[in-house]
Amino acid sequence: MEGADRERTEAGFKVRTPVDEARRILREAIEGSGDADSDVPCGTETVDVDRADGRVLAAPVTSARDVPHYQRAAMDGYAVRAADTFGASDRSPEVLRIAEPTGDTDGGDHATADHIDPETAARVHTGSALPEGADAVVMIERVTDLESVGELEVEDAVAEGENVAPVGEDIEAGQHLYEAGHRLRPSDLGLLRSAGYDRVAVAQQPTVGVVPTGEELVAGDPDPGEVIETNGLTVSRLAQRWGARATYRDVVTDDPESLRVAIQRDLTKDVVVTTGGSSVGERDLLPEVIDDLGEVLIHGVGLKPGHPVCLGIVQDTPVLALPGYPVACIVNAVQFLRPVLRWLEGTTPDPHPTTRARLERKIPSEPGTRTFARVRLEARDGGDADRERDEPEYTAIPTRASGSGVLSSVALADGWVVVDDDREGIPAGETVVVENWEPNA
Repeated sequence: MEGADRERTEAGFKVRTPVDEARRILREAIEGSGDADSDVPCGTETVDVDRADGRVLAAPVTSARDVPHYQRAAMDGYAVRAADTFGASDRSPEVLRIAEPTGDTDGGDHATADHIDPETAARVHTGSALPEGADAVVMIERVTDLESVGELEVEDAVAEGENVAPVGEDIEAGQHLYEAGHRLRPSDLGLLRSAGYDRVAVAQQPTVGVVPTGEELVAGDPDPGEVIETNGLTVSRLAQRWGARATYRDVVTDDPESLRVAIQRDLTKDVVVTTGGSSVGERDLLPEVIDDLGEVLIHGVGLKPGHPVCLGIVQDTPVLALPGYPVACIVNAVQFLRPVLRWLEGTTPDPHPTTRARLERKIPSEPGTRTFARVRLEARDGGDADRERDEPEYTAIPTRASGSGVLSSVALADGWVVVDDDREGIPAGETVVVENWEPNA
């Protein structure tokens, strides 16, 4: 072993940057390397509204038109002039002529009149355009249709505007709908289409190159000493869930030149992520490669599992070297890659869904280290009536106190409990918050 390598390996991580500080440094570096005139570092594009689900708006949106853009019937019944119904009652109905239909103006199977004269009425259906001259609708239940003579008995007086949906009742032209940075949902797409939008400006999806590293990694049927590659697969799919377009690369061996070429190849992406080779061992070469190509911002973070993470910038591109142990890799992906993808879209990460639970066993932790303890949830015995007010409905059972290489401990868990940096563990029996970092759709 060379002298510098021996010194690095023996020194370990004397300083571990707190998680929040590491994120701050990384965010400032990304914002400092982007386009100062843009709130969306990864750029913008215009897409069809029907393809915009899950995308982030790049600019504020106001309605281009009134919705509805016409007065419409809010009930099945007859469109009338309200003044013609004054005094109408069960005992003394007002008699109006029924206007002849002039066309299929309500978009359905029922023709209606497009105009009524005084003392006439026109059949309308919910959603029908109100005929010209009408200003109210009498409900179908409050009339008697004298079809044989073409007349109508109105048994209820209505006021002007009664049972009529006015222009702009849903949305008014020029009304503010969304701020830039809003992530579109299916219901938003319907509203945008109604408001006059066929296309909308959104943040481009961040692109990610995911490069698994390690000479021991294989695709299948491992021999003794070989390991199935899982980190790159997991991280690339997580990136896609988080709205990115990920490229999952082939395994790169532990060779400085090979690692250099792999990183340089993906500098066209918005983010480069490597897995493995990020610590201080003899084969952990990535921190030195990143520093040679650009700048290492952070090497060693105060979190467990996964403190040997390396965060850097190469040619304005963030490079995240995640640890090779699967659980440590996942924890760091959630803590660093997820927010990076949000920052590139011009947004910030939403909080994870959470569940309150009673901790079954103690969770140990070191002061100054943020611990992510994997747990599974079990419903507590007894119904709501048997528990005191505010008692949690679940028990959180730690799946494993240590072992960042045991993938099943996180894959079979329901979430994790975060032990803050300033705590020395959490005692059994305490109510905790379980973060569901991988919610089902």
